[in-house]
Amino acid sequence: MIRFVKEHLGLLGLILVWAATTVFAGPLLLLVMPLSVMLLWRRDMWPDLLFGFLITLILSDMNHDVISMRGFKVAKNTYIVVLALIFLMERQRFDPHANVFKIFLPMFVYSAFPLLASDAKIVGMQKTLSYALLFLVVPNYILYSFRRQGWDFFRNLVYFITCVLLAQRLHLMVVPHWQSHLNGRYRGFFGNPNGLAMFSFLAFMVVSIILHVRKDLLNLRTKLFVYAVIVYYLLKSGSRASLMSTLIFLIFSRFFRLSPFLGFVAFILFLVGTEVVSSNLPAIVTALGLEEYFRLNTLTDGSGRYFAWEFAWNKINEGGFFLFGGGFGNDEHIMRQNYEYLRSMGHHGGVHNSYLTLWFDLGIVGLIIYFRSFFLIFLKASKRVPIAFAVMFAVMFSIMYESWLAGSLNPFTIMLLIMLTILTEDEILERAFGHVEEPEGPVVEEPEEEPFFLPPAR
Repeated sequence: MIRFVKEHLGLLGLILVWAATTVFAGPLLLLVMPLSVMLLWRRDMWPDLLFGFLITLILSDMNHDVISMRGFKVAKNTYIVVLALIFLMERQRFDPHANVFKIFLPMFVYSAFPLLASDAKIVGMQKTLSYALLFLVVPNYILYSFRRQGWDFFRNLVYFITCVLLAQRLHLMVVPHWQSHLNGRYRGFFGNPNGLAMFSFLAFMVVSIILHVRKDLLNLRTKLFVYAVIVYYLLKSGSRASLMSTLIFLIFSRFFRLSPFLGFVAFILFLVGTEVVSSNLPAIVTALGLEEYFRLNTLTDGSGRYFAWEFAWNKINEGGFFLFGGGFGNDEHIMRQNYEYLRSMGHHGGVHNSYLTLWFDLGIVGLIIYFRSFFLIFLKASKRVPIAFAVMFAVMFSIMYESWLAGSLNPFTIMLLIMLTILTEDEILERAFGHVEEPEGPVVEEPEEEPFFLPPAR
């Protein structure tokens, strides 16, 4: 990991320049960032283009109280547009293109139709475009970076994710406790603790998938260090849903490795067991002495989520969005219109459920089209990588409690696209399981090195 930091000092320095520009010059970031992206392109630093986009999405999700970082919320829109323009200008370079976008193409074609019923058509068009561009751009950049660097690219991706999480220790040193925590739960670079938890959960799966298809990518000591960092922040966030999602992935990945049939049997048993456990959850938590960590006082009301779900369901039916929806962004528009009422009822935020959010935006027709593609891509992935179904079940559980799947420019959907690209692209899987020669020469195995630690925050 130390070698990764040394080799990517230019990118890390550029990220610091972006942050400093946002703090001291504000809107100037809208000029600095596109120029920086174009510079990375001209220097053929394709993986750094992707890493820079990921950190931009993370910083754009930072706590609203950190006003100086709000520049990233606008800059991320510019970033995805520049990436898309580069892709369109260099289409031949990316041939053959990644398949993820093609599988979801029916949903993108349909998504233009609900905009006719939207009360915020401009915002809806922007969100629809950004969602489509994300699915088009990210898988192709991942695949092309892999073609150029082989497994070194995925090793560096693991290191970059780990460095981002570790950098939050520096965050603790420079911001007050009230900015880095919410109700005693750590949120770090993210807007709330659930954001950090979701990123940690998805990072856990990204790393696990990479190490599943290339088991010798990292030495044992580094593997343990990377997992320790991810699990530490997962626990530090105090999110019940993300912790359960991670456990679902861990448990079912073991079953599906043995047999797909055994995995599905285990899933059915899990559903039955979940019903039994949920009925007796307060007693179980109390018996284990984990009342404070699991916030027992909020278990029965779902931390306000159940109220948001009921409110959203009523609006879907009352507003005529049941069949065809109101276009991307419709959920935010409706929820903001009723913000004062929702806040008076103790709810802060959106729908907190990707299924209902997509129903709001695309209607039941669009929801079926979306998940038709969702299931098809995981079905394709499972033929070569059986643990793909474990990823699918874990994601489906996670999106029950958060709306991240319905958003494009957040730090979470991009992580899912990374996983889908690895799980479905034949070039990657052939080199993983088919013993195809590396086009860039043999992969240099990582030397034994001490993991990179930051000093504890005071």
